[in-house]
Amino acid sequence: MVDQISIVPASKVLEVLKYEDLIDTIESAFRKFSSRPESGVCQPARSVILVPPKNGYFGVMPGYSQQDEAIATKLITYFPLNKDVRTFHAVILVFDANTGLPKTIMDGELITTMRTAAASAVATKYLSAPNSTTLAILGAGTQARSHFHALASVRTFHNVRLWNWRRERADILAAEIGATVCTTVEEAVCDADVIVTVTSSPTPVLKKDWVKPGAHINAVGACRADRQELEPDLMLHSVVYADSYEGGYKESGDIILSKAEIYAELGEVILRKKEAHVDKTTVFKSLGLGIQDVVSAKLVMDKIEEQTA
Repeated sequence: MVDQISIVPASKVLEVLKYEDLIDTIESAFRKFSSRPESGVCQPARSVILVPPKNGYFGVMPGYSQQDEAIATKLITYFPLNKDVRTFHAVILVFDANTGLPKTIMDGELITTMRTAAASAVATKYLSAPNSTTLAILGAGTQARSHFHALASVRTFHNVRLWNWRRERADILAAEIGATVCTTVEEAVCDADVIVTVTSSPTPVLKKDWVKPGAHINAVGACRADRQELEPDLMLHSVVYADSYEGGYKESGDIILSKAEIYAELGEVILRKKEAHVDKTTVFKSLGLGIQDVVSAKLVMDKIEEQTA
């Protein structure tokens, strides 16, 4: 019997979770994930149930980190046809790693937004040229905003460009972050050192001929096996990195449909088992890892405990 489970709302997560801490935590998670099982990380592939009438899905992402003494699972839903409510929802259930008792129900939407951007920041830190100054973001939603703030923590960008299907959304975000709105994708990515794709497009929006050789791309959208944001020719002429081999080959349409090969997990680069080809065009295909949610939730809980100590 559970006597009491604490609730951590999004407002509290926003108060205590900062990129300066989260990026380091996510980098450590990548390292541990790619050195499992020795690192004590256990994380199966996410389990997904499709909801065909609504074109939606329900996903479960459990994970355990022995070193962090943390165990949790994230429950997510994505219902793209929603009109009056958001399309994405998530909660994280945190358990005591020593007793197995349920401890906390935590908002998972903000954590997902921030840890996804933090993962791209880690990839940008290792895979982009250190002197990168031009950032292009394709998309103007929540992930576009979070990626701007996270990537600005690891690179100093003097020129930020935005493109979005709906110009008015790009105008709003550009005014907030000081970016230039472009009318075409080609204009946005021309000579860009770092490119972020965070669109909801099921078909490619970014082409090889538009990308400067040696650019780094964080491919975040198209997180299903039947969707693509990057054209196959671009994938096949880039060095492709992923958060996990299993997830990339099972869930990423950018990889599956192009038949591109994953050169390395990002954790292997951090561990120096694989090379960071900063002189070549690189793609980090981000799908998300359950262990990222586990350590992010642990970080939130630690920060809350510091406040109450």
